[in-house]
Amino acid sequence: MGTLVLGGTSFVGGRLVEHLRRSGAEVTLLNRGRSAPPAGVGQLVADRKDPEAMRAALEGTEWDAVYDVSGFVMAAGGSSFEDLVRLLEGRTGRYVYVSSVMAYRPTGFFPWTEDQPVRDEPPTTYGGFKVHAEQVLLSAARERGFPATVGRPAAIYGPTNNIYDMEAAMFTRLRRGLPILLPHQGLVTTSYGHVDELCAGLLALGRHPAAVGEVFNLSGDGVTAAQYVATAADVVGVEPDVVPVPDDVLAGLDRLPFCHLFAARHHGVVSTEKARRLLDLPEERDFTTGMAETYEWFCGSPLAETGGAMADPLWGSGFDLAYEADVAKGLRS
Repeated sequence: MGTLVLGGTSFVGGRLVEHLRRSGAEVTLLNRGRSAPPAGVGQLVADRKDPEAMRAALEGTEWDAVYDVSGFVMAAGGSSFEDLVRLLEGRTGRYVYVSSVMAYRPTGFFPWTEDQPVRDEPPTTYGGFKVHAEQVLLSAARERGFPATVGRPAAIYGPTNNIYDMEAAMFTRLRRGLPILLPHQGLVTTSYGHVDELCAGLLALGRHPAAVGEVFNLSGDGVTAAQYVATAADVVGVEPDVVPVPDDVLAGLDRLPFCHLFAARHHGVVSTEKARRLLDLPEERDFTTGMAETYEWFCGSPLAETGGAMADPLWGSGFDLAYEADVAKGLRS
């Protein structure tokens, strides 16, 4: 048998494949075939929204573990998540689902632990679908012994990040001496986790006996938006040109002129105590160290030479430096 990764070519998925291979796993990807797998990695081609294609691709296969890092595509329409679970029942030793901190119902009490309430939203939303998928998997684990486990990462950063309005945008602004707009007095606090820590946690979910039928937070370094900017500036070695955005201005903006994680909806800090206690995970690297490693990667990547506007191909998140400059100019006038 071997290890199947659903997805496996984007930021987290690609890094997870590297970790799995270093651990000795024989890895196969299942995706739409738009990207070739790395050398030594197998590939099954199917669209998750096509149940017949999925059935044909997985027919007769068995796996030590399945890692699902592409689950949100199902929210856009297509076959149900239940179909996939039924297809894999009896064919895998572990099913690891990558959920999100967006599954939590927001509260003002931090840190959030795994036993807190989840969102009550339709599965067509990002957070609502994560909750739906979790409930399907955990019900299958309780009722039929399906070996499912769930990891909830928060904001993942690190080398090869393909969400461009995070580190890539911030490093670009700082290197060029451009204004950095900061809403809500810079107080929005988000849990940031390094991609390698997340992958180490996912590997533990795929192998540790205590993981089955459980949910685990897998990133938890609480960082305010102001701290994020200050840390990135220290790593780059410059003084940031911070422009506060008053709350009464936000409603009149066409779009966000700052990192989407600085918005109020991302205010939330999670606890990773359960994962460290039950899965024997080590402490995470500190945020400054992780950002320094990310900046080293950035300086050697094509992103270091990007122009004034950019959007990532997966999520559409990006930045528009000219728009940000116009907003900053208006705030300063």
